[in-house]
Amino acid sequence: MIAVIDYGLGNLRSVSKAVEKLGVEVDVTDSPERIEKANGIILPGVGAFHVGMQNLKRLNLLSVLHETISKGTPFLGICLGFQILFSQSEEHGICNGMDIINGKVKRFTHDLKIPHMGWNQVKFKTQNSKSKIFNEVSDNSYFYFVHSYYAEPEDQNVIIAKTEYGHEFTSAINKGNVWGVQFHPEKSGDIGLNVLRSFLSLC
Repeated sequence: MIAVIDYGLGNLRSVSKAVEKLGVEVDVTDSPERIEKANGIILPGVGAFHVGMQNLKRLNLLSVLHETISKGTPFLGICLGFQILFSQSEEHGICNGMDIINGKVKRFTHDLKIPHMGWNQVKFKTQNSKSKIFNEVSDNSYFYFVHSYYAEPEDQNVIIAKTEYGHEFTSAINKGNVWGVQFHPEKSGDIGLNVLRSFLSLC
């Protein structure tokens, strides 16, 4: 069973439908007990960083998410759910995140249109750096993005892939059993389903 975390800011329907399409049981939940029992966890998200953190605290979900990550449960953060993995964000003032990944979430400061919305290429650092969830994905493949902020890890070794929008930014990370993607695999057609399928195979 895959737990899709319901903390009031997720594109829950599209993510859960994508998982179901791949033939896996999904539980859209805010129950710590259900999350603890899950074989894998997906933290989606669309919205403001500080609201996401407030909601996770209010629902008493932060401790169970840290616990399940610590015990090795496969975890995938999508868009805001990816950014919340980081130490802090400068969105609406400095706000602390889950601190699973050391680094900051920053706002784009170039002259291109914000938010960065639409299809863009994901470029792997090296072919050897491709994580297990990207085994079926070719370099420079296109995925769908919607975001105004980008994550900047302190440890370059966690970066799987980058994307260009005014400057290069991190679009995918991996640290142990934790994966994060800035793009929306559930909105990225067959190639996005390939990423989700590979993640689910780890669960």
